[in-house]
Amino acid sequence: MENQLWTAVDQYTTDFLIPSDVALEAALAASDAAGLPSISVTAGQGKLLMLLAQLAGAKKILEIGTLGGYSSIWLGRALLAGGRLITLETNPKHAEVALANIAHAGLAGVIEVRLGDAREGIQKLVAEGSGPFDLIFIDADKRSIPHYLEWSLKLSHPGTLIIVDNVVRDGALIDARSDDPNVHGVRRLHEMLASEPRLNATTIQTVGSKGYDGFTLALVTG
Repeated sequence: MENQLWTAVDQYTTDFLIPSDVALEAALAASDAAGLPSISVTAGQGKLLMLLAQLAGAKKILEIGTLGGYSSIWLGRALLAGGRLITLETNPKHAEVALANIAHAGLAGVIEVRLGDAREGIQKLVAEGSGPFDLIFIDADKRSIPHYLEWSLKLSHPGTLIIVDNVVRDGALIDARSDDPNVHGVRRLHEMLASEPRLNATTIQTVGSKGYDGFTLALVTG
């Protein structure tokens, strides 16, 4: 019953606040048709990402975990004129679908999909001197979140906003005895945030059509 209620509220608010969008709906449909897992952010979460990027005045965005490009499109639309988004994707099939969806949304000129291991990919960005980014969205394998956060700091400036998705894990975040590497990743994330003086962070629990989870917002302050 809770999930049904959460989904109904999501639908209600989406109907009022998020107009139908051909490119975004096509991206979800193409992802489903290609058999990609149904783990994209919701429309409400996608719009939140866009609003946060706009508030940050983002001209350079890094996304870790592309899937079908749905969140990439939301973020890409928030870029300031002349802006650029780089998104890292490990799975070749996901990258192929994302490239098509991004092109269909008219954003091929501003969004670059990089295929390869994201752990290596983020280190390569540092070696290339690709930073700093104004906003970094981490939505990839949760066991590697500590690695992504460590290297995201090397790609940041004071004022960079780092967003990490799926950090509550249906409440398993607080289970110190869990043997799930994804839970270990999000627990280590919070330990790092608590000890890192350059970051000011909070975690928000969420419910909705995707169930019970949450996200972390961290502002780079130094």
